[in-house]
Amino acid sequence: MLDRRLHAFRPDLADIRLKGEVEAERYVEGEAAVITAPVVDVRPKPDLSVGIDTQFLLGEPVTVFETANGWAWVQSAVDAYVGYVPADAVATDHPAATHVVSVPRTFLYPGPDLRFPISASLSMGSRLAVVGEAETRNTRYLLLADGTAVIAAHCRPVADILDDDPVAIAGLFLQTPYLWGGRSGHGIDCSALVQLSMQMSGRNAPRDSDMQAAFGSAITRNDLRRGDLVFWTGHVGFMEDSDSLLHANGHTMQVTREPLSEAIARIEPLYGLPTSYRRFY
Repeated sequence: MLDRRLHAFRPDLADIRLKGEVEAERYVEGEAAVITAPVVDVRPKPDLSVGIDTQFLLGEPVTVFETANGWAWVQSAVDAYVGYVPADAVATDHPAATHVVSVPRTFLYPGPDLRFPISASLSMGSRLAVVGEAETRNTRYLLLADGTAVIAAHCRPVADILDDDPVAIAGLFLQTPYLWGGRSGHGIDCSALVQLSMQMSGRNAPRDSDMQAAFGSAITRNDLRRGDLVFWTGHVGFMEDSDSLLHANGHTMQVTREPLSEAIARIEPLYGLPTSYRRFY
């Protein structure tokens, strides 16, 4: 059976690419769009009382299959995740991104001056269409088409990687609050920490831990080294070295590091022992 998180299908409507695989009353091709809000919650149903599955970030490309009753049913072009977002958080007419935010968090200003009241707070991974540059009191800014500005040192061209080491990137998120379904520098969960760190190092990774556990190659605990992943049921963390685990977790409610042996002993009574150890690169 197809995974509803990764394939757009309902009894009444489905992605035309799934014709012949799923039954639906009608099939649509969908329309290319981008996310226009800083961080957008993605839900499995068009209902604010339903918990979020993940989040999309400013400038990320999506395909819109339906817009109705204030909601857009979309699929991410970044990781193929499907869900409902507020309709006013997507736009079909938007310039291509030139830069990506490369620090965990930064601010968008109404103009090139850090003394201005901020317009928004952006997360690492947000994509920006830069149209110019400016300098104020020796601080360089990148300018967007609407006149807003972001600190130039907090961004990189979209083709550039932040660091070849995703664990170093994950370490930038230490003490970031844990958020179930979160995928930003404002709040992040375990698998999103892995995914976003991998993406910023030029590697692709699925969104959820069960998806990630199907990738890479299996190893043993004795083989663990920096960059390897440890999986539990519903949880994942990065190894900083053969002994230290870096992960976003609900125990501390933030991104922390702890000895792997202590994490295993703490987690076992609730969720059992690790289900696998895997190497992505």
